[in-house]
Amino acid sequence: MSTQSQPQKSYHTKATGLAAKTVADHSGDHDLKLFGSCFCPFVQRVWIALQSKGIPYQYIEVDPYKKPQSLLEVNPRGLVPALRHGDWSSHESTVLLEYLEDLNAGPPLLPPGDPKLRAHCRLWADYVNRHVVPTFYRVLQEQSQEKQISYAQELRDSFNTLVGAAHADGPFFLGDKLSFVDVQVAPWILRLRRVLKPYRGWPEPEAGSRWGAWVDAIENDPHVAATTSGDELYLDSYERYAENRPNTSQVANAINSGRGLP
Repeated sequence: MSTQSQPQKSYHTKATGLAAKTVADHSGDHDLKLFGSCFCPFVQRVWIALQSKGIPYQYIEVDPYKKPQSLLEVNPRGLVPALRHGDWSSHESTVLLEYLEDLNAGPPLLPPGDPKLRAHCRLWADYVNRHVVPTFYRVLQEQSQEKQISYAQELRDSFNTLVGAAHADGPFFLGDKLSFVDVQVAPWILRLRRVLKPYRGWPEPEAGSRWGAWVDAIENDPHVAATTSGDELYLDSYERYAENRPNTSQVANAINSGRGLP
């Protein structure tokens, strides 16, 4: 008797769950426009910041694999997130987070009036980009179980280093409020349970640990929750990474070739 393999899952193009409600609430035309994709963690960074600051905006869902002209006009590379503010536009998630800070609208994510602490936050945000993010994708894309174990240990070490730089009691990076480093790392913390756990057996945090408190704080923050879709969206959208299909994304290609993230 012949057996048929399960059909491959594809990425989603529409947010679900609480994120779908947020999309609906921000679908009206506005001078500030965020071009995003529901599955993209880099988009989620900027989305969380907008929600946290309470800045009015329009959310425009695009398929970055089909690159509509409206997106290319904002970012010629066709990558999300991209932001248009009036007749000005820019891209790259960290740059956009800094731009939103510079608008001085809503609660700041970087501590005001403390240049040293602000530099501390920027340093560890850079650490997230250099160590946490690429190692996450190495764990997910690697097909060798032996190398998966090695990369998973590297990712745990990166999180432990980040925890060591954070406020001792937390639960967030600087203490009791969501801030810049939390927003930088939050999308990948969310994807530990939703992506790395089902595909690579990533463990739940140890009960009572500082790391566990941080994960819980991220999971339960209302601004993070408002930009998070249902679990199935992430499970489906990241299957192509877990199988390391050819040309999954520019990020996946960069990881496979050993280059820096695009």
